[in-house]
Amino acid sequence: MAETLGFIGLGAMGAPMSRRLIEAGYKVIVADLDKAALDKAVALGAEAAASPADVGSKAETVLVSLPTPDVVKQVALGPNGVAEGSRVKTFIDLSTTGPRAAIEIANGLKAKNVVPMDAPVSGGVGGAVKGTLAVMVSGDRATWERLEPVFKVIGKPFFVGEEAGQGQTMKIINNLLSATAMAASAEAFVMGAKAGLDPDVMVDVISAGSGRNTAVTDKFPSAILTRSFDYGFRTELMYKDVKLAIDEAEALGVPMWIGQMVKQWWSYAYSRGGKTEDFTNIIRYVEEPVGVEVRGRRNTKPE
Repeated sequence: MAETLGFIGLGAMGAPMSRRLIEAGYKVIVADLDKAALDKAVALGAEAAASPADVGSKAETVLVSLPTPDVVKQVALGPNGVAEGSRVKTFIDLSTTGPRAAIEIANGLKAKNVVPMDAPVSGGVGGAVKGTLAVMVSGDRATWERLEPVFKVIGKPFFVGEEAGQGQTMKIINNLLSATAMAASAEAFVMGAKAGLDPDVMVDVISAGSGRNTAVTDKFPSAILTRSFDYGFRTELMYKDVKLAIDEAEALGVPMWIGQMVKQWWSYAYSRGGKTEDFTNIIRYVEEPVGVEVRGRRNTKPE
């Protein structure tokens, strides 16, 4: 009989990850403030719980996919949080909280005899749906070895260290590079459009050349050249991740000249677009003062 897992947070990333666990044969206990998301999970075979503590009373291993460090902390350790559950033994954080918050949460969980595991993921909604996410795990090695099959359901897991927060450090480094690629590519494509280059051809050339990056190969064709701006990741979350990376670099005494400029770009995009805008909209704020629009001429959107 498959292990019972708890899963809290059924948003853009959490919903497909929990679905993959259900389809893999695990019994999954779910919780979310969004009743519609909860109902969808139940329709797929999950069991709904009344609260995080209820999840922790029904499953020994609880995974969470939540938007901010404060929310993770509240769900893990707050009143009626997971740690108040009667069965929970392991808490796996799939969110991006940053290492300092992860260490604080880990210490709180250990005090309640719950084993904490960082396991932030990268690969976007498409990766969550396909089960191809990079999963960056840190924590107790024996727990990692026991739960590796669970991680393999949602993606390709990497054990990055035994210390709390190391998985989070790896994730914010990854996201800083992703954010840099998006911001730099937006500027480059607006330059190309101003010079009269075909954006579709630019994608083809850059994807075959040394400038290749995931912004150009994935995000531009699917969400920018189509002008759909619907890649599935909010600007506020990208800004949060970049800020976490820069804050941690400063704490470690590592200079971030380029990183600081990237942070300014995302801060500006966040101030213009608000909390709900898709992060691919950043190119609109590069286009605006130049008076051009980066639009695909083939008018196709990859499946």
